[in-house]
Amino acid sequence: MQAIGWKYVRVIALSLAAIQLTGCNTMPDRTAMSGGLALLEAASITDAQMMQKAQAAAQALDQENTLASANSAYQKRVNKLAKNLKSVNGVPLDIKVYMKNEINAFAMADGTIRIYSKLMDSMNDDELLFIIGHEMGHVAKGHTAQRMRAALLTQAGRKIVQSTAGGTIAALTASQLGDLVEKVINAQFSQANEREADDFGLLTLKQNGGNPVGAATALEKLATMSGQGSNFVTQMVATHPEPSARAARIRKAL
Repeated sequence: MQAIGWKYVRVIALSLAAIQLTGCNTMPDRTAMSGGLALLEAASITDAQMMQKAQAAAQALDQENTLASANSAYQKRVNKLAKNLKSVNGVPLDIKVYMKNEINAFAMADGTIRIYSKLMDSMNDDELLFIIGHEMGHVAKGHTAQRMRAALLTQAGRKIVQSTAGGTIAALTASQLGDLVEKVINAQFSQANEREADDFGLLTLKQNGGNPVGAATALEKLATMSGQGSNFVTQMVATHPEPSARAARIRKAL
């Protein structure tokens, strides 16, 4: 379980104290207190709880999108490339394809990795294996878990502001789950996170018999797609350094 900084514990404790001092026991006060407790719970969420939230988010996304069938050329291609990629740091991997006309890919803390069919159409096998490895890197390095925690904290903080009725993060409503999914998928990774994921993707490519140049060409292709409005590409371009600079970094390391 990730350690909680005392700075954040103190801030949350002071927030709870401020709520308690607001006066009489009206319903808004009690719901605000509930939100404060949700904030504390989000900050201290265990790894097991994190996995449960990630699984719920992944299931919600799978219901909203069309998964490639097991017999489709897309899923067979992914299965062939990822035949030796069963888990990362003890987290089982679930790598599947969304049949969607969008350049996108993402990973969740529970090992869920989803690749969009249009992205697959744009990449050769080495480049696609790098993308898969890159997403694995976000799981292996804890980036996806950090993003989930941040989304839960944001959600709990919003509950305090809005004084919304309801329980804690232990039982998310469908609306809250949808909001959580959107935050987790759309949040940007830091420069350090992206470099770590790039390095992990390159290592994955090398260890599985791929041409390491594919790591560079994958990023170079993404750099040329920056005007297509894809969230995945937007994240890649918005996170410094840009994909072209990251590709140059990888080429230098080859």
